[in-house]
Amino acid sequence: MCLAVPGKVIAIDHTADPIMAVAEFGGVRQRVCVAWVPEAKVGDYVIVHVGFAISRLDEDEARRTLELLDEGESSDE
Repeated sequence: MCLAVPGKVIAIDHTADPIMAVAEFGGVRQRVCVAWVPEAKVGDYVIVHVGFAISRLDEDEARRTLELLDEGESSDE
């Protein structure tokens, strides 16, 4: 099974090759490749799989997805 999660783009380095960004996932910041989503901007949410942004996501959908992930995590306790 594969898992891709939404992250909020905090910064983009257009000088990197490939283009890299910093995305935030629940308070954790991670560098991700955004070469496949060149239209991504700071403040956008992107779906990230194994360090690669694979699509943009609107904020409402990102929040719903994050809420579902939180619910799944809390049901494991």
